[in-house]
Amino acid sequence: MEGSSSTISKDVANSSEEDNQRTCDTVDVSNNKGSQEGDEKEAVPRKLSKLADDLKEEGLSNNKGSQERDEREVVPRKLSKLSDDLKAEGLSNSKGLQEGDEKEAVPKKLSKHSDDPKEEGIKTVMVFLILPGDQENEQNHEAEIPDKPPLIGKLYRDLSINVLLKLSRSHYGSIAALNRSFRSLIRSGELYKLRREMGIVEHWIYFSCNIHQWEAYDPNRGRWMKLPRMPHDDCFMCSDKESLAVGTDLLVFGRAISAPVVYGYSLLTSTWSSAVQMNTPRCLFGSASHEGIAILAGGVDPSGRVLSVAELYNSETRRWETLPNMHTKRRMSSGVFMDGKFYVIGGIAEDNKTELTSGEEYDLETKTWREIPDMFPPRGGEPNMEAPPLVAVVNNVLYAADCNEQIVRRYEKESNKWVSIGSLPERTTSMSGWGIGFRACGNRLMVIGGPRAESAGVTEINSWVPEKGALQWDMLARKQIGSFVINCAVMGC
Repeated sequence: MEGSSSTISKDVANSSEEDNQRTCDTVDVSNNKGSQEGDEKEAVPRKLSKLADDLKEEGLSNNKGSQERDEREVVPRKLSKLSDDLKAEGLSNSKGLQEGDEKEAVPKKLSKHSDDPKEEGIKTVMVFLILPGDQENEQNHEAEIPDKPPLIGKLYRDLSINVLLKLSRSHYGSIAALNRSFRSLIRSGELYKLRREMGIVEHWIYFSCNIHQWEAYDPNRGRWMKLPRMPHDDCFMCSDKESLAVGTDLLVFGRAISAPVVYGYSLLTSTWSSAVQMNTPRCLFGSASHEGIAILAGGVDPSGRVLSVAELYNSETRRWETLPNMHTKRRMSSGVFMDGKFYVIGGIAEDNKTELTSGEEYDLETKTWREIPDMFPPRGGEPNMEAPPLVAVVNNVLYAADCNEQIVRRYEKESNKWVSIGSLPERTTSMSGWGIGFRACGNRLMVIGGPRAESAGVTEINSWVPEKGALQWDMLARKQIGSFVINCAVMGC
């Protein structure tokens, strides 16, 4: 596989002048405007059309059945054949790539090597999608490659979408910089909708150890990304804040001087902006997201009243829908989705001093709540000093972290009991549960935090995959960005 996917760009880059001249004699395709109106008009669409047909035939089209094929065999074979065909027709960068020319021919944003052979092959197709005739003088148009001619635009678009769906979303920012068409495609959100329909999801962790600075981490590829600084004022910095990732948005809830405020970070545009406020503004609520929706329940309104109100947020319409009230008013609870239903767990009662051990289940189909007594074990500390329950669901199994005893428990649904399964990472410390993130990230259970003993302020990311066996933490990464996690969310798209 590695040989197949890397051979294409290597063969093109190492083509000698003699080979290029012989190819151009057979099919005279040059980089001048006259040739684009002639041979390219016939050759490029024909080759791309054949590739698209072959890819669909081999199970790489936009349908769920494609996932049953072995892409690691199909993609390199088709790419290799496309490379040979393009070179035979003189379309392998018709100026004749001599030594050093590859820097100009291959977009810098796509030239970084990946350890994943499949990604290398797909990125090679992306290079062909913008060649030939798509490159201009980098001195005049430094980071942008012109859009495709209209006569083959639709074919390029369809093939581009097929290719981009197989590529990690970590590359989408670079691809958006290639030209206006790619930028428009990435920002439209169409790719993420198609990925969701096909069951293609990448989970990233987003967290903040600084009031206005967020970091993102891709646990599958070990990549870090620093988000733009979040807008804020002094009141927002000192207020209670909750965070939630839903669809392609990261929402941060807090309070400005005059009223509650919600800021949203868009993965599509890589920018922060004011987001839509809830129907009943609040803080200290329980929440969770599932695919393109999120549910928030309970909390405290601006006047200090503890609530039983619940709301559903639709990330596509960006609208809030008020749901039936819970049975119990509660604040500082936590929420999860499990088996297609939303659960709110624990919290503090309306009297602001009683710790709640009950949970409530919301059925999205019947739109009803069911109370579950003794769903969460009492923690024994001062309720108002404890963090909301640290809970997470992996493969429809509920886990909880007890920071007082430094253990992890698993919830047994049938018996409504909790079973201890092991310890939290040794070096991760908290203040009564505050300062760490305990999250599900795809098929992983993640703990994000750091040791307070280190003055440098280091955050460590630990991971465990339950399906691989008994609890054993694997440190994926550590970074000097602070050791106290203020907010944490996981975005899957």
